[in-house]
Amino acid sequence: MCDAKSSRPELLGAKAEAAKQKIMRDRPDVEVTVVPVDSMVTADVNTKRVRVFMDTSNNKVVKVPKIG
Repeated sequence: MCDAKSSRPELLGAKAEAAKQKIMRDRPDVEVTVVPVDSMVTADVNTKRVRVFMDTSNNKVVKVPKIG
């Protein structure tokens, strides 16, 4: 996948579930998880993971989704 994206700034402000589906379509090789922005998460780096951080008040993406 030479043209695979590692970050998705265009999804900032999108609905979290729609962003997850878009990433999964474009990058079926990674695990995509939607988490509330204030959630505790591990600090490890995983090249097969994308976390979509959302605001629970409106379900919109509040951090740029990226590999890691």
